[in-house]
Amino acid sequence: MPFEIEQIAELARLSLKPEEKAKLKKDLESILAYVDELKKVDTEKVEPTSHVLNLENIFRKDEVRPSSVRDETLKHAPSREGNFFKVPKVIDQE
Repeated sequence: MPFEIEQIAELARLSLKPEEKAKLKKDLESILAYVDELKKVDTEKVEPTSHVLNLENIFRKDEVRPSSVRDETLKHAPSREGNFFKVPKVIDQE
């Protein structure tokens, strides 16, 4: 599949020097050749996957459980109002 480096550079909004164009052309040709090689691989009996490893969820179930973290944290508050830290006002509204 022939391609024009200038056209690709323009679409990508790149300003390329002549030596950069030559290197990019060589790199893209190499990438496309590799893709062509991959197309030759027989994947008929391979199941499609979204990841190379067989992943499964190892996390615990998300269940609501009682917690005392808030109360323990608020014990250390110098000042509190209900279940919140009370802090001095730092912004004046006009």
